[in-house]
Parts: sequence; structure tokens; C-alpha cells
Amino acid sequence: MGKDRTFVQYLQITHKSKKMTPLSTLRSKELSKVQFNQKEKKASFLIYHKGLHQSLTHFIISTLTFVWLFPTTAEAQKINITLSEAIRIASQNNKSIQHARIHKQIANENILEKRELLLPEVDVHASYARITDLTEYRHGLGDKFITHTIPVIADFTGSVKTPLYTGGRIKYTIEKAIQEDEIAQIHLEKVRNDIQIEVTDLFLRIFKMKELEKLLTENIREEQDRLKEVRVFKAHGTVTKNEVLRAELQLSNRQLSLATNHRQIDVALHDLQTLLELPENEHLDIDTSQVLNMPVSSPDHEQYLRATLSRDELRIAQKQEEALIRDIKITKANYYPSVHFFASYGFNYPNYMFFPPNPYLYTLGKIGVEATYNLSGLYKNRTRIHIAHKRLQSQQVYTNIVRDKLSDQVHRDYSELQDLLETIPVRQKALLQAQENYRIVKVKYLNQLALITEMIDADNVLLQARFDLTAARVDTVSKYQQLLYTSGLLQ
Repeated sequence: MGKDRTFVQYLQITHKSKKMTPLSTLRSKELSKVQFNQKEKKASFLIYHKGLHQSLTHFIISTLTFVWLFPTTAEAQKINITLSEAIRIASQNNKSIQHARIHKQIANENILEKRELLLPEVDVHASYARITDLTEYRHGLGDKFITHTIPVIADFTGSVKTPLYTGGRIKYTIEKAIQEDEIAQIHLEKVRNDIQIEVTDLFLRIFKMKELEKLLTENIREEQDRLKEVRVFKAHGTVTKNEVLRAELQLSNRQLSLATNHRQIDVALHDLQTLLELPENEHLDIDTSQVLNMPVSSPDHEQYLRATLSRDELRIAQKQEEALIRDIKITKANYYPSVHFFASYGFNYPNYMFFPPNPYLYTLGKIGVEATYNLSGLYKNRTRIHIAHKRLQSQQVYTNIVRDKLSDQVHRDYSELQDLLETIPVRQKALLQAQENYRIVKVKYLNQLALITEMIDADNVLLQARFDLTAARVDTVSKYQQLLYTSGLLQ
């Protein structure tokens, strides 16, 4: 201890004088305690001080340089968001929503592609070739007759073809594309709602764990105070060592619960950060000040059932039925002929319209209407129509299945919400009873009229009652949001 005090005094003297101070004033106080040579002590002390001074100087300069170069790093890595902000960020960043948005864009482009079937097909054809003389074998290979030809043949032709009547195939194909675009839009809304309810559920679970963390932290402070009281009682011989061990065990259990809950909060926050597609180097935390102020209403059960008709899954199933009806009409269109308008105009060389051909460039155009009819469709189309009808029947059954599932889910969520709303007053009453019980037992314990086990039991009951009330309130908000999601009313 004498050596340490001398070192501190020496540093103070050195900083005041800003130069090395001799050790003569300090040696007299240390000669009785220090057994080594005075000169060696002075030299080693000066070397140690110089090295320490250089190390401290280097550390301070490095630290100040880092803070100067990166003054806002810690601030930029911390984010505190509310539930509405989390939902907005997820709607912008989430990859599932981006994937559904791209599919919507593809469906929209598909409508344009199908409408372009009504536009005329414009073709341009050009060719150039060298040809040989024509050789005829009139009476076998030995008797050949050669006719000289014009050695060059070329043409440049443009043509136009546009549909006039296709039995409704193009019309129904466009209508089906519109139905698929509407399905893609509803699917995009569904994905948004799915992500929103997932973010809400995760946010509320984190809030519940944070409330538990507050309760455990407060309870640990109380357990620490109680442990001090028990040790004082033990020192005065009024309690046994067993009660001290029970108090220590209770405190250890609370600390273990707090550590476990803290790790679960970290995991849930990381899941939320991934769901929001935020960078890994940012520290995410949630603002829970307005969570319990979220509105919770309980309209008539029938109102939720009627709202179920607008649920995304049911709307998608109904739109898929309409798309399959278009498939049947497209298939039936194969029974009808196709009529097209066409026109062409071209430059040709030589003139093979006459014989012998004339070695002159000529032009020729034509315009008209052509009709085609696929006779094989009369016997092949019947099976295709039968399959299309079966697919429609299957989809209609699936739509009814979806409707029944949604109805059951709405009824289940509504019943659970009513149960939670009725539970909150009971939990409030239970908390008051637990607080009063804890007060009575604590007074008895301080007056040596109750055992430590009774005190611990009363403390556990109070902690559980406080958490149950908070959990009931959070679960009510969560279940109400789930009911809105199930009935298709989530905004």
C-alpha cells in the first residue's frame, strides 16, 4: 500500500511540475519498507513511469481519433420503432411483399401481351439464291436435255395478317388474363396482411417479455433486500441457515429467469429485424408506450362472419373459379372456325409467272380473307371440355372448404377474445388480492410470525398475478388483431 500511495503522489507531482521530480523527498518514507537498493528502485521506477506514460498517451490518442473519425457510429446503429412504424417498414422492405409485387407486375404485363393478339401480324421476307441449269432425263440417264435458266432468283415481300374472328378465343384469353391480374393483386394484399399480422404478433410477444423483464428486475431488487434482512436475522440468531439458503435460492431462480427472458428477447428482436429486412449492424428496439392503448372493440359475431366474405383467401378462390370458367369458354372456341384478313406485296426477280420466265424485276400484291377450320377439334375437344369442367367443380369445392375454415376460425377467435375480455377484471381482482396477501405475510414475517417459505410463496403469487394481468391485456390486443385478420378487416 505504501508503494502505491508513493506512485500516485509521484504522478501528481510530475503532472504539476511537468518534469521529472527527484525521489529524494519520498525515499525517507519507504526505506523501512523497501529492501532493495535505492538507485535500482529509482531507475526501475522511472522506466516504469515512462513506459506507462507512453502507453496511456497512445491509448488516449487512439481513442480520441476513433471518436473523431466515427462520431455517430453508435447513434446510427440504434433504432427504436413503434408498431405502426414496424408495419410500414415491413411493407416497404420485406422480400415476400417484394416477390408478390413483382408477380403483380408480371400479371399486368400479361394483359398487355394478350391484348396484342388483336393487333395484325406484319412480316417481311427477303431471299436471294443462285440456281443451276435445269437437266431433264427424258429416256433414262443417258438421254438428258439441258435447259438454260436465269441463274439468279430473289424476292422481297411484306405481308400483313390480322384476326377477324376466332370463335372468342382471344376475347376469353384477355378476360382470363384480367382475372389472373386481379388474383395477383389480391395475393399481394394477402401477403401484406400476413406480414402485418406476423409483425404485430412478434411485436406484442416482445412487449410481453419486456414487461416480464421489468417485473423480474423489480422482484430481484426486492429479493436482494429480503436476503439482507434474512442475513441480519441470522446474525441475531432469530432464523436458521436454512432460511438464508431458501432466500438465496429464490434470488438465484429470479436471476436465472431474468437471464433466460433476456436471451429470448434478443432472439425475438433479431427475428423482427430479419422480418423488417434491417441491416445486421443496427441495434433494434421497440417503443411500447402505446401498445396497451390500441383500440379493442367487440362487435356482433355476425358482423365478423359477413366480413369474412372479403377475406383474401376466399376472394382468391372465387377469382380462380371465374378464371376456370374462361378456360371452358376458350376450349369451346375450338369448335369454331378462324377468319383472318391478309395482304401482301413484294418485289420478285425473275418473272416466273410466265414460261419461259422473263429476266425482269416485277411486283405483285394480293389482299383477301382466309378461313381455317380444325376438323380434329370435333373429336378431340370433347375430352378437353370435360377436364375443364372437372377442374371448375374441384375449385368450387375448394372455395366452400375455405369458406368453412374461415367461419370456424372467426368463431374461435371471437370466443377467445370474449374470454380474454372477461378475464381482465378477474386478473385485476386477483392482483389486488395477491398484493394484500403479500402485505400481510410480509408484516408477519418481519415480526417473526411467518416462515420464509410463506414469504416466498406470497412473493411468487404476487409476481404471477402481476404478469398474468399484463399478459391478459397484451393477449387481448393480439387476439383482436388476429380476429380482424381472420375476418378480412385488418387495415
